[in-house]
Amino acid sequence: MRRTAPWLVALGGGIAWALCFGRQGYLVAPWLALVPLVLLLDHRAAGRLGWLHGVVTWLVAVHWIRATLETYGHLAPWLAAASLLLLCLYLGAFHGLFALLGRRLWRRGGWPALAGLPALWVALELVRAHLFSGFPWNPAAHAWVEVAGALPLAGWMGAYGVSLLVVAANVGLAAALTRGRRVAGAAVVLACLLALAVAARWAAADDRRPAGGGLPVRLLQPNSSNLVSWDPVQVAENYRTIFEQSHAACDEAGALLIWPESAAWPYSFERDAEYRRDLERLVASGCPVLLNSTDERPQGFFNSLLLVEASGVAGRYDKRHLVPFGEYVPLARVFAFLQRIARSAGDYVPGSEPAVLGWRGEALGPAICFEVIFPAEVAETVRAGATLLVTVTNDAWYGDTSAPWQHLTAARFRAAESRRTVLRAAITGVSAVIGPDGALDATLGVGERGVLRTRVAGRSELTPHSRHPWLAPLGCAAVAALGLAGTRRRG
Repeated sequence: MRRTAPWLVALGGGIAWALCFGRQGYLVAPWLALVPLVLLLDHRAAGRLGWLHGVVTWLVAVHWIRATLETYGHLAPWLAAASLLLLCLYLGAFHGLFALLGRRLWRRGGWPALAGLPALWVALELVRAHLFSGFPWNPAAHAWVEVAGALPLAGWMGAYGVSLLVVAANVGLAAALTRGRRVAGAAVVLACLLALAVAARWAAADDRRPAGGGLPVRLLQPNSSNLVSWDPVQVAENYRTIFEQSHAACDEAGALLIWPESAAWPYSFERDAEYRRDLERLVASGCPVLLNSTDERPQGFFNSLLLVEASGVAGRYDKRHLVPFGEYVPLARVFAFLQRIARSAGDYVPGSEPAVLGWRGEALGPAICFEVIFPAEVAETVRAGATLLVTVTNDAWYGDTSAPWQHLTAARFRAAESRRTVLRAAITGVSAVIGPDGALDATLGVGERGVLRTRVAGRSELTPHSRHPWLAPLGCAAVAALGLAGTRRRG
């Protein structure tokens, strides 16, 4: 039993940590869920235990990938499961590396343990966010989305800085449970609580509602499911739904209608004349439309956002960060056995630069689907002049699972990091109006059909994170490196 106990702890700890990224946020669990992993650093097989912890974490947290690959990628069930397992083995390796390197810091004690371990976790999150196109899904910070003060802190430290505190609190509690480290561990936990309290107090004193009421916006959620195979009847029904919703939502002159990603699929604004005429009639009624469309040019296909007004296309943004194995296939010859997951997968080329779309004196900063999970890219758009942030997505791929809610949490952190309102239009949910503090002002859940009506006013000031989004993660990488170098010298 003594031999199997550490492996059971790693297994249970991985499940506990994964559950911190479910449909709803938790207040207490994220302070405790990483403690088992930290305590396992005393074990001589810490690296392998950490890897098991990570694989289990990701299998539970992103289990929805298997059904997506099977349903829309048309993979055999065994191949979809194998693909998910392969991904989780890769992602779990970051937990294993944390445990393998962190064991030296933990056994050293002092600041290498209490500061070096959280910094090491963040440094590995940074690597995961950029290696092989990057997958910064579910960083530790997101576990604290409902903890008072965490979102306001993101404006200063970004999600990486909040991840540092999340892991520091867990390391502190683990230290408080071990002999000889109790005082230092308790001090770390108290420091995290103090930082949250100060941030929450600061946020409460900040008036995030600009005077004047703002401009009218309508977020459309047609609840149109993805089609597994071509169905002209369903395509026509989806087309009719989005236009009926749009005409009904245009109940105030000048209101901006925001369509979710793929709302009019498979129609293209540039290619389909009838679709373009229907849009012209819509905007002529007084409401401009921000819509997603595939745009074919000599360079290839682009996944674009178009701002269509009565005068024509007033602005365009091309998606820069494409989804691997969805919108393009990296090393296509090597991975040719994988079926294409998204429509026209493998055909898209990335946009080259950020863009802001001018609308009635505001500057809309767009992010298409996957892009909103990258803090530095959104910060770059804010520095380019965005006063409001808009993200459109098609989360219908993942059904009524935790995936749309995990994706929504990323958008909440981008709002808090930049102190910008985020307008999120999702084809099947979750659509949301997110305040500059990351709070959910209005939502439409998964499977609902409706329109969110709101008024918005932009902001132009830059937060510390928007100015220097790399400061926290690179600082953590430096601290981790110093701590590890110290353990090597001592050895």
